[in-house]
Amino acid sequence: MIEFVLDSRSKVNTYMQLVQQVKQALRVGLLAPGDQLPKVRDVAQSLAINPNTVLKAYRELEIEGLVGGRPGVGTFVQRTLAGASLPNQAELRDDLVAWLHRAQAAGLTAEDVVALVETTLRATLTDDTPQKEPA
Repeated sequence: MIEFVLDSRSKVNTYMQLVQQVKQALRVGLLAPGDQLPKVRDVAQSLAINPNTVLKAYRELEIEGLVGGRPGVGTFVQRTLAGASLPNQAELRDDLVAWLHRAQAAGLTAEDVVALVETTLRATLTDDTPQKEPA
């Protein structure tokens, strides 16, 4: 089951942070169709936020067709965002964990890592040169 974490320094609304975390979990296969999201009351309690904020996030996910509510039972995942690359993600995640350990050893903070990844990603996605196929 997913455990939500809020970034109080983020400029992203609280409900959108919850939406993004569910989408990320769907994309990497941590959540799959049929899985139940945590109860609204439990999320609100654990994060010390208003239950309406959690409801807003769940409604947004429902509008997008990702989850569906069952009255008196809970909210369940209806579809995934994981693509065909999901089987390759485990090995890539292991590589990323090793890289993150090297980055930490080199003195990078979490903010440094995020900045490095985001700027590199933007540069890679906007680069007009053809990308090399992995060997």
